[in-house]
Amino acid sequence: MPRIKQILDSTHTDAFEPFDRFAQFENSKGKTLEMLLEEFKILRAENIDILKSLALTQEELAKEGKHPQLGSVTLKNLLAAWTIHDLSHINQITRVLAKYLKHDVGPWEAYLTVIKS
Repeated sequence: MPRIKQILDSTHTDAFEPFDRFAQFENSKGKTLEMLLEEFKILRAENIDILKSLALTQEELAKEGKHPQLGSVTLKNLLAAWTIHDLSHINQITRVLAKYLKHDVGPWEAYLTVIKS
């Protein structure tokens, strides 16, 4: 959300603050899975509400920000990357669940490519 706000703020021309892609390991210490899932649920709902309330236009989606490593990116790029990031997690969950059931499917394993991924 900070990067979305920065892109939409035409007075802000600095590059995005670098993002620690591994900070969650430290931030998660001492929290149970239930606590982490609840926190995720709350934050995700808040962020989706904020996104909906923005009612972004095509012009706003074309606005640019500066990524510290990637250079110029649009708001549309950022939102698409966020979506694909989430889909990657869904894909990871699906593969783990499929492998958990691998030994129960018997001969159907030959038809279930998710088991092999």
